[in-house]
Amino acid sequence: MKALCWTGVNETSVESVPDPEILNAHDVIVRVRLSTTCGSDLHLLGGYIPAMRAGDVLGHEFLGDVVEVGSAVRKHRVGDRVVVSSFIACGRCAYCRRELYSLCDNGNPNPAITETLWGFAPGGCYGYSHAMGGFAGSHAEYIRVPYADVGAFAVPDGINDTTALFASDAAPTGWTGADLVGIEPGDVVAVWGAGAVGQMAALAARTRGAERVIVIDRLPERLAQAERYVGAETLDYSAENVPQALRELTGGRGPDVCLEAVGMEAHSAGLQHVYDQVKQQLRIQTDRGAAVREAIHSCRKGGRVFVLGVYVGVLDTFPLGAVMNKGLTVRGAQMHGQRYIPEILARMERGEVPSAHLATHVMPLDDGPKGYQMFKAKEDGCVRAVFRP
Repeated sequence: MKALCWTGVNETSVESVPDPEILNAHDVIVRVRLSTTCGSDLHLLGGYIPAMRAGDVLGHEFLGDVVEVGSAVRKHRVGDRVVVSSFIACGRCAYCRRELYSLCDNGNPNPAITETLWGFAPGGCYGYSHAMGGFAGSHAEYIRVPYADVGAFAVPDGINDTTALFASDAAPTGWTGADLVGIEPGDVVAVWGAGAVGQMAALAARTRGAERVIVIDRLPERLAQAERYVGAETLDYSAENVPQALRELTGGRGPDVCLEAVGMEAHSAGLQHVYDQVKQQLRIQTDRGAAVREAIHSCRKGGRVFVLGVYVGVLDTFPLGAVMNKGLTVRGAQMHGQRYIPEILARMERGEVPSAHLATHVMPLDDGPKGYQMFKAKEDGCVRAVFRP
């Protein structure tokens, strides 16, 4: 079959790879209908996340049709249209029983690398390096889905493919942050990043009762989407002093909740970005932390900060003093898709989760390398490049 593979730093190509096979009785094989790029893929492309090998199939956010079913699968049949959680979880371990699915003890069959990096291994993820299990990704004609009764969800007939696609990762990532940070009715919420995850986090904050949601980015087309589809207020960090603007918008108090949806390749205005980029290139730090620093500084005293953006290692000049002295609560997590996808699909069916607009560039899988180039360079207003195998 055809698949879009990582072939080296900032290099991809469409290759011929072996078809996936049922390896476990709980597996299904899915014929991919749509698969989308994600901002966290850029960390893989750029070589910032270790354990990529030439020929690895990229992609972790997808939906498709079940074409083969393992003997122990009970919820799915051949022909089901399903959306699949990007994180792989067994559904039975102590973490899964607490609905912390991305922390599954059994989802990552190759835990040694992340145990060395972080002390313990999280669950596995499709197309996300051998550190996260070495699973083949979804930018392919077919994909093997382990623990299918836990991670695959039938898509109701009333939801079109392009909308349902984002129930795989972007929307549940937003829901994870908004839910676990404990947004309460009346809260003022600031969101760093107006990409797909940032927009979904802002929308999730609305569903949890946030009174005002303020989205921060520098790209006008993304800020326009946040205003139109989420009803958010917006700030352009390239034109405004964000901490000062947030104070003015909140009567000098600061946001109650700050959601960081940018990650380890954050851009910022001025010399700070140059400083972070040089230290990252020299391997003095692995992550650029402009957005998370600003979120911590901007948050009100006693407020809450949630880190949704992907970070892999160490960060220089992390404002620990602000965290301690302002009494902040700081949390982070990869997304617990199995916990939130049923709610998101129900809301999508009622028209409450607009997401199809995120797929700004839909193209054949053969154009995958071009799609990643557009996505990385944000050419032509690209929010997400979506591949149709």
